[in-house]
Amino acid sequence: MNMRHIATASAVSVLALSTAAAAQTEIEFWHAMGGQLGEQTDAFATEFNASQDQCVVNSVYQGNYTETMTAAIAAFRAGEQPQIVQVFEVGTATMMSAADNGAVYPVHQLMADQGIAFDEADYLPGVISYYSDTEGNLLSLPFNSSTPVMWVNLTLFEENGLEVPTTWDGVIEAARALKAAGVASPFGQGWQSWTMIENFSAWHDIQIGTNSNGFGGTDTELTINNPAVVAHIQRLADMAEEGLYTYGGRRGDSRPQFVNGEAAMWINSSAYFGGFVADIQDFEFTQVPMPIDTNVRAEPQNSIIGGATLWALRGHEDAEYACTAQFLNFLSDAERQADWAQSTGYVPITLAAAELMEERGFFAENPGTDVAITQLTLNQPTANSAGLRFGNFVQIRDVINEELEAVWSGTKTAEEAMNAAVERGNDLLRRFEAAN
Repeated sequence: MNMRHIATASAVSVLALSTAAAAQTEIEFWHAMGGQLGEQTDAFATEFNASQDQCVVNSVYQGNYTETMTAAIAAFRAGEQPQIVQVFEVGTATMMSAADNGAVYPVHQLMADQGIAFDEADYLPGVISYYSDTEGNLLSLPFNSSTPVMWVNLTLFEENGLEVPTTWDGVIEAARALKAAGVASPFGQGWQSWTMIENFSAWHDIQIGTNSNGFGGTDTELTINNPAVVAHIQRLADMAEEGLYTYGGRRGDSRPQFVNGEAAMWINSSAYFGGFVADIQDFEFTQVPMPIDTNVRAEPQNSIIGGATLWALRGHEDAEYACTAQFLNFLSDAERQADWAQSTGYVPITLAAAELMEERGFFAENPGTDVAITQLTLNQPTANSAGLRFGNFVQIRDVINEELEAVWSGTKTAEEAMNAAVERGNDLLRRFEAAN
């Protein structure tokens, strides 16, 4: 072959590659997964891209949950929205309002339009109920779902001859013994509104707000200044004064307390499992159910989820939605979900994934990793424990955080703080109701 033929053949090859590349449809996936979780999330997109030659998913980290949701709203207003955005559970009411205004492409409708088999019954009931409309239609795809558990430093408990507590009275008793043994701050927690108010309430079948915690409509009011919650917050304040509990921040900021052995009991997301396996080398740990306040209820009801779902946004071409549906379906695969749950601690979103984890022997080999699923499926959810759907709840959580921090600093009593949180929170609810 002479040089002219070689040049011609090369040009044809380049043209063919360019045509193939041009034929691929690109979609944007904005997420809030940082660090190790972000690497795994990006890997899903890479794996999907390699599995076929029609679609390319660009996985883009946009900051924390609040920053990602804010960025997506701003992008939509500018006509530059991604095809998929990850939104945390407390943004559900806001996204549902956006769906009513035509900004969201409900996932059940997207799948139907694209001819992809999709059955809500395949998903864990405690997960999909949070993200479905009143007819039971799933609006967004569950991706990373978790629930609070109590993480326990088993080594410290065994060294001090202590039983792991199941009640709040037991937590205080164990914390006092551990404090006497030199443990810096025996008890800790993170995401305080989610763990200490929202899930404490659901766990004890206590109303968080009227109208079925907001599921029944926007004309809802908070009820978190009830006697049980006030008493619980006051209990934590008393523990803090006694040196049994140290506040460590609003989100996961207090994680080092547990990892460094400063706290022997730490209530926060089950999704810390993967990170703990990598980071904790000096002691044995496990996760157990959240403690029960037997003054309120003899047995727990069920916990509620945290984490986030994937929302499809309108304003794109049909080819882009075909790729969007394919990618969401790819993420729901049982093996992929089982791998994700095993490596992170998030709850498998499908029944098939949970069954696969059981078949693999994962739960038997890693005691405690089934606690999150057990808590979520403990009982049929009630109107008080199915979750919450309050407008402006991102801002309301900030209000709750401010009021709780006033309790920890000693400037307000638990009752004063919870009354103020309800008053300020209800004002934000009325603003949301007026706007929607």
